[in-house]
Amino acid sequence: MTQADKDELTLFISYLQFERHYSSKTIRSYQTDLLEAKKFWQEKQLFKSWKEIKSHDIELYLQSLVEAKLARTTQMRKMSSLRSFYRFLTKRKLIKIDPTQTISLRKEHKRLPQFFYPPEIKQVIASLKGNKPLNLRNLAILQLFYTTGMRVSEVSDLKLAQVDFKLRTILVHGKGNKDRYVAFDQKTQQALENYLNDGRPQLLGSKDDQGNLFLNNQGAALSERGLEYIIQKIFNQAGIAGKAHPHELRHSFATAMLNNGADLRSVQELLGHSNLSTTQIYTHVTMAHLQAEYDKFFVRNDEKDEDRK
Repeated sequence: MTQADKDELTLFISYLQFERHYSSKTIRSYQTDLLEAKKFWQEKQLFKSWKEIKSHDIELYLQSLVEAKLARTTQMRKMSSLRSFYRFLTKRKLIKIDPTQTISLRKEHKRLPQFFYPPEIKQVIASLKGNKPLNLRNLAILQLFYTTGMRVSEVSDLKLAQVDFKLRTILVHGKGNKDRYVAFDQKTQQALENYLNDGRPQLLGSKDDQGNLFLNNQGAALSERGLEYIIQKIFNQAGIAGKAHPHELRHSFATAMLNNGADLRSVQELLGHSNLSTTQIYTHVTMAHLQAEYDKFFVRNDEKDEDRK
């Protein structure tokens, strides 16, 4: 890598960090995508510098992603990283022509978010009985995900100081360093207090308290992967087969809010979406549910008459 190449990539990373204020996780994702593309071009002996990459080179890289059978969403994310990088280089006049501007990827039809129905949530909650520390913790985790719609990263990073039990609110440090408040109900408060009083102290043991809300059985903060494992495990143990992920609880929260009459702007604020269009996908979920109910229960009067003949 020449110094010039290093500077171009470094400039872009600095831009994401100090001007766009992206999270370290998002920045790593951009960097990984760009370095993977560069490695492909190097292996094909196509890479001399970022400035000399042409549209054809990018098309070859995208074709390799297709041949590797990567998910369409992954392909689009990697292309988005390249677009952002080259748009940055163009705006900073480091290159004259953006090689990504002539490339278009057909958008895949958005799949509707998967969510759990209230009876399924009730079934899982009922399965988490007893006063064992892990049971108390897992119930508090489930309740919190379901009643706040928080992201798994937000719950993993959650500190005790962010929770206001008096107002029943949480100050969430969301994506892009954007803060928001979410509310939780009385049952979630009770589950959290039971965990904090009778579960967390036992999990913490003699370790120094770093203020993390949810701990693993070693007394350390629960990671995102740990939370994903817990949700999968408690759903399966409750008799609900298939894949279960914290993000589906986020979807369940949003769907329940809209089904019960919440306005779209309020749900957008609670979920921490920057754009209303991101939240609008849940209106498709609720409409699909209503259509299914309509088709199931509505029978035309003339059809009833025909059945009687």
